[in-house]
Amino acid sequence: MALVRDFGKAAPEVGGPRFSLTEHFICLKGIVYREGLRLFHHRDRFISSLVRPLLWLFVFAAGFRQVLGVSIIPPYKTYVLYEVYITPGLCGMILLFSGMQSSLSMVYDREMGNMRILLVSPFPRWFLLVSKLLAGVSVSILQVYVFLAVAFFWGVKPPPIGYLFVLPALFLSGMMLCSLGMLLSSMIRQLENFAGIMNFVIFPMYFASSALYPLWRIQESSPLLHKICLANPFTYAVELIRFAIYGQIDWTSLLVVAGCTGLFLAGAILAYDPSKGWLGRRQETGGVS
Repeated sequence: MALVRDFGKAAPEVGGPRFSLTEHFICLKGIVYREGLRLFHHRDRFISSLVRPLLWLFVFAAGFRQVLGVSIIPPYKTYVLYEVYITPGLCGMILLFSGMQSSLSMVYDREMGNMRILLVSPFPRWFLLVSKLLAGVSVSILQVYVFLAVAFFWGVKPPPIGYLFVLPALFLSGMMLCSLGMLLSSMIRQLENFAGIMNFVIFPMYFASSALYPLWRIQESSPLLHKICLANPFTYAVELIRFAIYGQIDWTSLLVVAGCTGLFLAGAILAYDPSKGWLGRRQETGGVS
């Protein structure tokens, strides 16, 4: 009878412990707090992330203002200065470089062993990776708003509602670019190889997009480059930000960015799976992260 009573009791959970929503939030807060501390202790990283787009805004845009005129194209209702046109692309530049920088920190943490400590925690692996993404995106969004504040005094003054409306676009675009960086970081085994591989990702994505020139101008000069720009997901991230700053939604860009975010994130989670990703390869070869 005792065996029957014991058999009727609930069996122990399979697949690890289950955590409450509060415990998940505490884990997320810890990861975001760690990323914030890293930014605070490496303020040169924050400053350098702003110097690059500000130089493009102050020097490049000012020099090409009279050469590269921008006609009336959506979402603009009148002719705009070149620095106004280039600002969404520079916001995308911050998200792009910040996403890749966050991936660089993952490669560093993996070599130092910190990533293994994180991934062997009892929390679901996908939750840890998403938390890492959210931490990186939060830092990059902060950098974008600081850049927009500086650009405001340079004459780039979008509608006030645009500063609020652009937040979801920045978040979704940042998630896409950070997910791509995380996917790439899973394929890199040594920190020394990261910079070279990133040069084949960051610069082609940025220059082969609508960040610097309207797509209609690119089509006039090179139909092949125009097709490449249309196949570049960064193009749609820039256009999503551009329309959002003016309180509008580019539905095509929204669908493409959302789809690429899901694809890259799923690939990153799969790549960091211990049986299929770099952890599995390291265990098979006897290497140490």
